[in-house]
Amino acid sequence: MLELKDICFERDDKKILNHIDLKLDTKKFYVITGPNGSGKSTLAKIIMGIEKPDSGKIILNGEDITEKTIDERAKLGIGFAFQQPVTFKGITVYDLLKLATKKEISKQEACDILSKVGLCALEYVDREVNKSLSGGELKRIEIATVMARSPYLAIFDEPEAGIDLWSFQNLTEVFREIQSSKEGTTLVISHQERILNIADEIILMNSGKIQKIGQKEEIFDHILKPKKCCKEVASCE
Repeated sequence: MLELKDICFERDDKKILNHIDLKLDTKKFYVITGPNGSGKSTLAKIIMGIEKPDSGKIILNGEDITEKTIDERAKLGIGFAFQQPVTFKGITVYDLLKLATKKEISKQEACDILSKVGLCALEYVDREVNKSLSGGELKRIEIATVMARSPYLAIFDEPEAGIDLWSFQNLTEVFREIQSSKEGTTLVISHQERILNIADEIILMNSGKIQKIGQKEEIFDHILKPKKCCKEVASCE
C-alpha cells in the first residue's frame, strides 16, 4: 500500500499541492483526473521522487520513502512512464527491455513482452528507439518497459497525450489488460473517458486538492452536477 500524508508543494509562491492525503491499495487500478493545472502530474512526480514535497510523508508498505531517490524508489518497485517518452539514439527496443528487466533476456522473451502491448514483435525488437517511431509506438514501447519491470506500483502520466486515435484505441486495450490482470497497483493520470471507464477508483483533483474519490458514476455525477448560486447573489447570469 502507498500512503501520502499531508503532502504540500509550492513553486513560485503558488500552491500546487495543498495538504494531500491519499491511500492506494494493492492490486487496484486508479485513475487521477481533473482540470489542467490541478496538480495531477506533480503528484505523480512526487510519488516517483522526481519532485520533492515541501512537507508531508510518503509511506510505501510501512516504510517512509520521502527522502529516497528515484533509483531507490525504483528498486522498491515504483515504475514511471512520462507524458513524452524519451528516445535513445543507438539503443534498440531489445536493449531497452533488457535494461528494464535488469537481466539477460532472450529475444523471444522480449517479443512476448512487446506482444502484450499490441506490437508485432518481430518488426520492433531490433528497431532503434528514436524519432523514426511514432508517438503511439513510443508510448507502447515505454509501457512495455514498465510492465517488464513488474513494478509494485506503475504510474502512467497522461499516456494518451500526443498520439492519434488509432494508437489511443490500442493503448486503451493495453490498460484493460493491465486492469484485468490485477498484478500490482496501477495509477494513470488521464482525462479520457475510455480510461476512466476501466478504473477501480477515480481520484478527482482540483486546485491542488483531492476533491473526491469514488466509482465512475459518483465522479461523473459530481462533475456534471450544476453549481448552485450563492445566497448573496439574487440571480445567475
